[in-house]
Amino acid sequence: MKKGLMTMLFGTALVLGACGGGGDDGGGDTGGDESAGDGGGETTAAAEEIFESNCASCHGADLSGGAGPELTSVGADYSADEIVDIIQNGKGSMPAQDVSDEDAQTLADWLAEKK
Repeated sequence: MKKGLMTMLFGTALVLGACGGGGDDGGGDTGGDESAGDGGGETTAAAEEIFESNCASCHGADLSGGAGPELTSVGADYSADEIVDIIQNGKGSMPAQDVSDEDAQTLADWLAEKK
């Protein structure tokens, strides 16, 4: 019971954190929604959901690491294609993940923006 409640609270906090802020600078997001097209917000939300379901337990809900390495700036080290390869085939002690090709690409595109 407690584990389920904590998972639900964690998921809610992650979703709410992803939805807030970012619009007060008057400029706009120069972080790269250009490549995302019309569904940029939906793509980000989908990627965050995939991450929460498959990666957060090892890499931390905020990408800060844990059992796995931190991913806060993984895009500085790996391209989206390289990240897809790591997701699908594993690397080091990380096993291959059982996600669809589409989910792997969505997640990799999102992580590649983390620089």
